Amino acid sequence: MATTPVAPSQTIALPSLLTLTLNPALDLATTTERVMPVHKMRCGPVLRFAGGGGINVARVLNRLGCDVQAWALTGGAAGSQIAQLLAAEGLPTHLLDITGDTRENLAVVETTTGEEFRFVLPGPTLLPTEWQGCLEQLGQLHPAPHWIVASGSLPPGVPDDFYAQLARLVHANGWRLALDCSGAPLAAALAAGVGVDVVKPSLRELRELTGAPLQTPADWRAAALAIVHQGQARTVALSLGEQGAVLANHEGVWHAPAIAVPADTGTTGAGDCFLAGLIWAMEQGKPAPEALRWGIAAGTAALLSPGTALAQASDVHRLVQQVELTP
Repeated sequence: MATTPVAPSQTIALPSLLTLTLNPALDLATTTERVMPVHKMRCGPVLRFAGGGGINVARVLNRLGCDVQAWALTGGAAGSQIAQLLAAEGLPTHLLDITGDTRENLAVVETTTGEEFRFVLPGPTLLPTEWQGCLEQLGQLHPAPHWIVASGSLPPGVPDDFYAQLARLVHANGWRLALDCSGAPLAAALAAGVGVDVVKPSLRELRELTGAPLQTPADWRAAALAIVHQGQARTVALSLGEQGAVLANHEGVWHAPAIAVPADTGTTGAGDCFLAGLIWAMEQGKPAPEALRWGIAAGTAALLSPGTALAQASDVHRLVQQVELTP
C-alpha cells in the first residue's frame, strides 16, 4: 500500500534488509508463435508481476526467509496493481506516491524458437521533490538496516549521481550497500569515493564501464579485481549469463559456471535473483565463495519460472548443490 511521506522529526522502523526501486514496473509476460513486423501476433494468456530490480530482489529474499522490506516509488493504475500484487505475495512494502504513472514492461517468448523479446519503457518523469524526498526518508531510518539493496534503472528526472548520493548516505550511517545499475549511474556511484559494498554488473555493463572488450576469463577476473583494488567496491559480482558468474573481493576471485537447465520461459529477472541469493548468503555470514554458489543457484532457479515469477526457494536450495567453483 502507499504511504505518506513522514515529517523530518519522525523515524521509520523497518527490517534488516531494504530494497530500493526508483523505476518499478508492472511486468507483463506472454507468448506468441513468432515475432514479426506488420502482422498481428496472436498471443497466449498474459501473466502480470510486480517488477523492477529492487522489487524482484525483495520478492526472492522474502521467499528465502529474509527480514526484508521493498521500497519503491509508484503511481497510477500500474502502481496500484503493483501494490496489490506485493500484498498478495506477503511482502512488506513502503511505497512512496508519485504524480506520474508507473511504467509497464512486456516480455514475449517466441514459442517456435524459445527466444525472448523484452520491451522496456522508460518510466515516468520524477519531480525533484519525489526523488529527494526518498533520500530524506532513507536518512531517517531507525533502527539502521544491515543492507540497502538498490537495483534498477533511474527514471527520467533523476540525476545520474543519485546512486552516488545514496552511497554517501549509506556510508555516513555505517550501513552496507549492494548496487545493481549500469551506465553513468554506475560510474558515478563507483567514483563516489566511499566504496560500494557489493556491485553487480553484467559483462556488457562492465565492458561499457571499462571501455575494454573483456573477451577472456582472465580479462573478466582482472577487471573485477581492478574495481576492488581501486577501492570502488569491496565485492564485485560479475554476472556472465550462460557462462555463470565471477566474484571478486580482497580475499580472491572465483568463477562459477552456469548450471544447464531449460530456459524456454525466458531469462527475465535472473540477474535480480542472482543478487538476492548472493545477499541472502552474505547476510547469513557465509564466505564469499559460498555466497557465489547461492547466487548462481538463485539465478538459475529464475529460469524455471515464466515471466518474472522469479526463483522459488525450493529450487534454490536444490540447485545450490550442483554449483561448482573455480578458484
